[in-house]
Amino acid sequence: MTDPLERVRNDAAARGLEIEIRERPRARSLHEAATMLGVPASSLVKTLVVKRSDDTYLFALIPGGRSIAWPKLRAVVGVNRLQLPDAALAFAATGYERGTITPFGSTTAWPVFADESIRGQRISLGAGSHGHSLIVDADALIRAFGATVADISVPE
Repeated sequence: MTDPLERVRNDAAARGLEIEIRERPRARSLHEAATMLGVPASSLVKTLVVKRSDDTYLFALIPGGRSIAWPKLRAVVGVNRLQLPDAALAFAATGYERGTITPFGSTTAWPVFADESIRGQRISLGAGSHGHSLIVDADALIRAFGATVADISVPE
């Protein structure tokens, strides 16, 4: 398997997306990570791998300070059951370790569901490798992935 950062860069290029990958030390909190990157905490977006009951997956993009609203996400996806897989299943589904997961360069191109609150800003995502963050325009990401945009989160 190729280098995770190379997979991310190649996928972004293939989608015509401009991204920036920044090296950063490990943060102990959302606010510490936001300070390191010089962005608001709401611009730090978690890419969560979510498992459907038929053993397929999807990516949920959830901004910092918020978590998945399970009833809302189930309604948008049109299923009765969703769950977060364990770390081994998440890795098998994406090729990335937890804490680095991104839709860019995933070993399988799962559908992307983005919380509506990320629109209109530059966001930071996992970059496929510990100690790195990916910066991208949220609206460009949404278009490039054909993401479904909906209200799928609640404050933590």
